[in-house]
Amino acid sequence: MTTAFVLGGGANLGAVEVGMLYALTERNIRPDLLIGTSAGALNAAYVAGQGTGRQALDDLAATWRKLRRQDVFALDPLHHLMAITGVRSSLCSDRNLRRLIESHLPYRNLEDAAIPVHLVTTDLLSGKEILLSTGDAVSAVLASAAVPGVLPTVRRGGLDLVDGGIADNAALSQAVALGADDVWVLPAGYACALPHPPTTALATAVQALTLLTHQRLLLEVADFSTRVDLHVLPPLCPVSVSPIDFSRADELIGRAHQATQAWLADGGDRQPHPERVLSLHHHRARNTDDVSPVCARTSAPTTS
Repeated sequence: MTTAFVLGGGANLGAVEVGMLYALTERNIRPDLLIGTSAGALNAAYVAGQGTGRQALDDLAATWRKLRRQDVFALDPLHHLMAITGVRSSLCSDRNLRRLIESHLPYRNLEDAAIPVHLVTTDLLSGKEILLSTGDAVSAVLASAAVPGVLPTVRRGGLDLVDGGIADNAALSQAVALGADDVWVLPAGYACALPHPPTTALATAVQALTLLTHQRLLLEVADFSTRVDLHVLPPLCPVSVSPIDFSRADELIGRAHQATQAWLADGGDRQPHPERVLSLHHHRARNTDDVSPVCARTSAPTTS
C-alpha cells in the first residue's frame, strides 16, 4: 500500500496542518509521497526533507510560531507603487518568503528529497494544473504559493506559474496517478467565523482564494471518495483568524492536534462520505445580545 499525504493551501492556516501531522505521526501514519499546494507546499517540502519525526515537527511548528505577515507577504512602499503604476504584477515581494524557504530545505532539487514530493502550480495563461516533481525546489515552492496579484509569478519551463489552489487545491487525481491507494488529505480550511469581511486588498484577496480552493477541494473529495481509500481530516471550526494574521499559529497548531487526535480515536477516518467534514458554512450571532456563533452550513455534495 502506498500512502500519500496531500496538503492544501490556506495562507496562515497552513499552521493547522502541523497539528494534523503531529496526530498522524503519533499513530504511526507516515507518507510514502507528499503532494503540496500553496501553504501546503511549504509544509510538504519541509517534511519531504526532514521527515515526520517529533524533532522535525517541533522545528516546523517553531517556524510557524515565529512567522509574521512580513515574512510571507512583504510589503514595501516602492514595490507597492510599482504595482500600482503597472511596473510590477504583484502587491508584495517574495524576497522574504524565498529566504525562509532556502533556510529550511536541506535539498536543492525536488527529486533529491528523502520522501518523494510533488508541488501543484497553475499556468497563469491556460489555467492548467502543472505538477512540479523535479528541478529547483525553492522556485517550485514559490510558484505553488504565488497568490495571483499578491506574490510574483514564477517563470519555469517557459510558463508563468501561480498558486496551485486555483487549478486543483488537493490534487487527489495526482496522488492516484502517482500510485497512491491510501490518501490522507490535510485541509488547512478557511476562516469561517470572521467578525466582519476583510477590509484590506491583501486580506480580501487571500480570503477569497482560500474560499475558492476549499470549494474545489470539497468537490474533488466527493468525486474521489469511492475510487480510493480516502481520509479527509476535518479542518478547524470555528476559525476567526484573518488569513494574513500569522500571530496565532501556536493556537492553531494546538487546536488542530487535539481535534485530529480525537477524530482519529473516534474512527472518523473510517466513516463514509469524507466530504461531509468540508461543507461550506459561516457563523453568525444568535441575536444582538448573544455573540456565540451559530453554524449555518450549506449542503455538501453527495456521491451516487
